[in-house]
Amino acid sequence: MLKEAPGNRRDRATNARECGDFLTGDTPGLLELTTDVVVDIEGIRALTSDYQHLYEVTGNTLPFALQDWHLVWCDHFLNRNPPIHDQPLFVVLRRSSGECVAIVPLILSRRRLGPVKLASVALLGVDPGLTEIRTPLIQPGYEWLTVRAVHASLSRVGDWDWIDWNGISAALADAMDGEMRPEWQKKTQDYVLDLPSSWEKLRAGLKRNVRESLRHCYNSLRRDGHAFEFKVAREPREVRQALKRFLELHAMRANMTWGPEHPNRFSGPTLQSFLHSLCERLAARDSVRVFQLRIGNEIVASRIGFAVGDSIYLYYSGFDPTWARHSVMTTTLAETFKYAIEHGFRTVNLSIGGEQSKFRWRPRLVEFHSAIVHREFRRSRILSTAYRLSMSQNSMRLLKSLVWPPRDWS
Repeated sequence: MLKEAPGNRRDRATNARECGDFLTGDTPGLLELTTDVVVDIEGIRALTSDYQHLYEVTGNTLPFALQDWHLVWCDHFLNRNPPIHDQPLFVVLRRSSGECVAIVPLILSRRRLGPVKLASVALLGVDPGLTEIRTPLIQPGYEWLTVRAVHASLSRVGDWDWIDWNGISAALADAMDGEMRPEWQKKTQDYVLDLPSSWEKLRAGLKRNVRESLRHCYNSLRRDGHAFEFKVAREPREVRQALKRFLELHAMRANMTWGPEHPNRFSGPTLQSFLHSLCERLAARDSVRVFQLRIGNEIVASRIGFAVGDSIYLYYSGFDPTWARHSVMTTTLAETFKYAIEHGFRTVNLSIGGEQSKFRWRPRLVEFHSAIVHREFRRSRILSTAYRLSMSQNSMRLLKSLVWPPRDWS
């Protein structure tokens, strides 16, 4: 249950949402807003119309900001580790007319490290690489008011130590910088390919060596007597079947002893269940595409895509290493671009991370900012500093295990 500081307790609303009006006479602009703090999954389910409105006014193209993603994530990962108690803390801002202008999906986590109790807040998606960009839904122009409302609502929690803002837009980062003293962390780099009107135009804009590489991909299969078929699983039944093969290919790629390292993101039953449940829900809304390359009677390469708005977000992939010399993943990607263009999508999001294989397509860079903000108490400052050090790439494994023991996500 959400704890509040002494003197700030209120009756809980009957709709299972904790509602608060953070309007103060010295806070211009907040006078037309009310704030709800949603503290359970049923409350998140009740926000469907608010999510739909924000998809439209924000032009959202990220699957990680969808209500379905948030619900499936909570169903699978909340309170799976006994030493940690998680609770949704979704901050929802509305105008006096009832129009929703922001949903900030926060998770409050309380844990004990020996004699020390601590509580941290983070945007939903603190997981082993499943939620690649953890960003809230905020109507443009309401970033500053959202920052004020979030921190006003957290003042009622009473015992939180820091909030981890990870994956926020440049506009929200500017609002935060002017409102508080954030400790900025490493940016997340996302790569988006703007699609022309035809595959021929896209190909013509590539460097000569890339065009030659593409020609080699197709010719190598033809030269060895192999014909391929590009298949797109889209209907729920097709998606269920395609995911089985995807998980096999994803594990094959992760187990390769040569080439770039690619961890198996779905190595455990809970992780696989998350993927199946998520794709089941999104396929029912026609928001899943599983791109597959078939040679003979076998699917040799696969990549999951999420169709959100006018964009396709390319998620994880897998392929059979025995077909690596034919560059089957490059062929799959090229065929995916052709599909996206033919079906009227405007962009393909190549996902985060600056692999060289993405740069060849000449995508544009979109940066998401991250910051840690601690409460103005000595204890919170010390704990947030320890957390920040333990999460750095240079920290020792022992320090990480002592300061911030890992969760079991499998």
